[in-house]
Amino acid sequence: MPTVATDDAVTLNYLDEGAGPVVVLIAGFCAPATTWVLQQKALVNAGYRVLALDRRGHGASEAPTHGASMERHGRDVANLLAAVGVTDVVLIGGSMGASTVWSYISQFGTEHVRAIVSVDQTPKMVNSSDWKNGFYGLTEENRTTFFDNGIPDTGHGLPKWKSVPSLLKLVLELRAIPKIASPDTPPMKALLADHAAQDWRSTIAGTDKPYLMVAGRESQFWPAAHASESVDNNPRGRSVVLEKCGHAANMDRPKEFNTAMLEFLDSIE
Repeated sequence: MPTVATDDAVTLNYLDEGAGPVVVLIAGFCAPATTWVLQQKALVNAGYRVLALDRRGHGASEAPTHGASMERHGRDVANLLAAVGVTDVVLIGGSMGASTVWSYISQFGTEHVRAIVSVDQTPKMVNSSDWKNGFYGLTEENRTTFFDNGIPDTGHGLPKWKSVPSLLKLVLELRAIPKIASPDTPPMKALLADHAAQDWRSTIAGTDKPYLMVAGRESQFWPAAHASESVDNNPRGRSVVLEKCGHAANMDRPKEFNTAMLEFLDSIE
């Protein structure tokens, strides 16, 4: 697996496969790059070069005690693109990986970006009077303690057992169990807390490149309406809701997700 060094001397691992227009895949909280294997295969077969990043503290990348913030994770994406020497890329992020994409764009703009795909990540996790599509039960009043004991069971969405067949398919494809990072280390707790405090709505509304907001109808974390409401104020945005699908859309409904992803990519070529 190739590596890059960030500008604060952290070694990040990434996968690099295929040839053609570049797609960068960024997984969510605790998830490694290998959880994109079913999308990586579909993209390579469709004629794309795929870079899948293990964010710091994730997968095979280094896990330092510093840099546990969305700002730093966005900068890491910039470091990856510069080190590999790619421009005009499609950025696809799942969950916190999508927030990492918006963090990158908020800091560095879209000069090197062709399009964006956000996979079941609400742009604002805290519910408020002007945003009802945050994490179920998360408010500004309880934000600083809400995740103290990990990610709570919200009682919403697809039951965990219904995701088991899809997860087994992923394991069979990898011939291994994905390396899931522990959420209980101080840096990971700090990263989750920082993630919960962000609001990417203005970044999304001001995006000047095509973007697709994907939602799982039965997401365990937030209402699917976050997708459609995130494109209301930007004609470049599109949204799609995957039925019978939980939060991990690319793993829960890989065929349906891949179809939506490839149709979107075809439309921007």
